[in-house]
Amino acid sequence: MRLEGKRVLITGTAGGQGEAAQRLFAAEGARVIGCDLREGAAAETAAALREEGHDVHGDTVDLSDATAAGDWVNGAAGRLGGIDVLYNNAAGFGFAPFAEMTHDLFRRVLNVELELVFNTIKPAWTHLLAAGGGSIVNTASYSALRGIAPLGQVAHAAAKGGVIAMTRSLAAEGAADGIRANAISPGFVKSPATDAAVPREGREWQLSKHLIQRPGTGEDIAYLALYLASDESAWVTGQNYSIDGGATAGYR
Repeated sequence: MRLEGKRVLITGTAGGQGEAAQRLFAAEGARVIGCDLREGAAAETAAALREEGHDVHGDTVDLSDATAAGDWVNGAAGRLGGIDVLYNNAAGFGFAPFAEMTHDLFRRVLNVELELVFNTIKPAWTHLLAAGGGSIVNTASYSALRGIAPLGQVAHAAAKGGVIAMTRSLAAEGAADGIRANAISPGFVKSPATDAAVPREGREWQLSKHLIQRPGTGEDIAYLALYLASDESAWVTGQNYSIDGGATAGYR
């Protein structure tokens, strides 16, 4: 029970990495409130876990709306009696070759991949301070660490690079108050979201660059998030962890 009694918020729990993390965290003793943009989807995955005896609930929230995000975080903190862990898994997406990228697309990607993370951390910070500290886990991407021409990822890379930089600054500011902040940078992970965002050619290209030539799974990422959420990582903060089948390490 690596998270026994911990009060956890996870975003994007309707499927993929967020759903896998919600299941794993609950199995390790956490009380979890998740959320997702799709109407009723987070409530559905949470209900399945409650039937197994876990304390898990899910809400529908548009986290790109700062007011809605704040209301969700504050409401969840009230229901749980505080917050110990915030796992920012949710994100939108937007890809286009730079020659075709518009200002509107660039701004939208920054909103749903960078500002969205700020929107939950800002209200959660007060609750983490009140709890005497806690763990923030943010989701970045290996796209922030290397250019990938076939993906048309300038906006995505800029947003995820911002997540990593934000994480380091949060770690520095939060250290004196016991707040840790770390980031996870996945490589290509198979999920409904990536299937929708990345065409087949892009998926095949990414897999060809992995040392371990299979796509990642939600469970692969969830176990790293579990470590960063738990007290096992009590001396770990300000770090970005690549979990990408070796894609940023080299080619075979």
